Amino acid sequence: MIAGREIIDASCSTNTPRVVTMSDFSSTRVQGTQIRRRTGEANRMDYASLRDAYGAVRRQSEAIVEPLQPEDCVVQSMPDVSPTRWHLAHTTWFFETFVLKPFASGYQTSHPAFEYLFNSYYNAVGVQFPRGQRGLLSRPTVAEVIDYRRHVDEQMQQLLDGPAGDASETVRVVEIGLNHEQQHQELMLTDIKHVFSCNPLYPVYQPAETPGDAQTARLAWRRFDEGLYEIGHAGSGFAFDNESPRHRVFVESFELADRLVTCGEYLEFMKDGGYQRPELWLSSGWAEVKSGGWHSPFYWTERDGTPHQFTLSGLRPVVAAEPVCHVSYFEADAYARWAGARLPTEAEWEIAAANEPIAGNLLESGALHPRPGNGDTSQTYGDVWEWTASQYMPYPGYRAPDGALGEYNGKFMCNQFVLRGGSCATPQSHIRPTYRNFFPPEARWQFSGIRLARSLPH
Repeated sequence: MIAGREIIDASCSTNTPRVVTMSDFSSTRVQGTQIRRRTGEANRMDYASLRDAYGAVRRQSEAIVEPLQPEDCVVQSMPDVSPTRWHLAHTTWFFETFVLKPFASGYQTSHPAFEYLFNSYYNAVGVQFPRGQRGLLSRPTVAEVIDYRRHVDEQMQQLLDGPAGDASETVRVVEIGLNHEQQHQELMLTDIKHVFSCNPLYPVYQPAETPGDAQTARLAWRRFDEGLYEIGHAGSGFAFDNESPRHRVFVESFELADRLVTCGEYLEFMKDGGYQRPELWLSSGWAEVKSGGWHSPFYWTERDGTPHQFTLSGLRPVVAAEPVCHVSYFEADAYARWAGARLPTEAEWEIAAANEPIAGNLLESGALHPRPGNGDTSQTYGDVWEWTASQYMPYPGYRAPDGALGEYNGKFMCNQFVLRGGSCATPQSHIRPTYRNFFPPEARWQFSGIRLARSLPH
């Protein structure tokens, strides 16, 4: 830490500060819709070149930031939330650290302190600025971070245009970097939602009309017979290391709900004393209810006797037919117990999702909020990340990759639960049946929801 301070003291002084406005991203507004469609192709490498895929994903991040003001981009509302400026810088640091420094001959960083400031958790790279203090930094400015992105993008384009850009190891790391940035695109939206929710003005990220309360389809159950199944990633397409190896699992016969749990159904749980009945809760969950004063999903509040929720379109009444969102694993588990069901295991979820098309209310829809089901879709992908009953553990035969990138997933395989399916903030090309998201069981600020399962008698 002393060395870190010395670096900052020596190198964070600037000459003439540049004033930034979001017009720095003005070109993304004109192309935003096109970029969002094309991003869905990026990880399938359907572009003319990896260079095009890189440019599309980077532009998507800037399209997400464009509605914000510079002041919005520097706030850290809780330790789990990072300022938008930090996301823009960290994703850039990733390409600089893992692509340009090892593969671009003679590369020179634009700022020696950035390795310390924007390293998230890679101990093999070096020490990191404390995560919970990212919002305390007024420098580097948003403008300087934008300039940093431009510097790295220029160097990346030169690398990808040359012979080094075709090398297999370069391609592998760039693909990880593109998927890493897509993860942060989702985090930028979840984090700015939390930032805005702390403001009594309830700022609007993007306007939207409050939907009418659609009719909720009657919940039905899909049966899956007992047997030996294979789960996990196989094939040549991109996947993170924690999705492998593909392996066999035996599952007993089970049923999976054909849609997500709705806000209206969750309200019934609340009216039946769901948050006052300790018998419904795991011990750690009940402790969270008591210590956190939980009485409803995150972002819910009451106005004039009517439940409201904060969304990226501001504060509005809860719509009963929409999937319930921003619930923890503990809340999902308690609701399932109250409903006479349970949460699915991740193996059950993947078995059920294996033949489902990857389509739904994902980032490209532009809704940025869960939508009511229409009865024609199982809502397998999009809307909300679905909690499973499975703890985040390595698959049989898993081995973390060597080097710093081996820290990406493996070291978090403790005290986390797996979520599946993506959300309304997940890029479509970023999700697949084998994708394993993971969060601690008390996490609520993510777009997380509930699908029920139940066991069948032998």
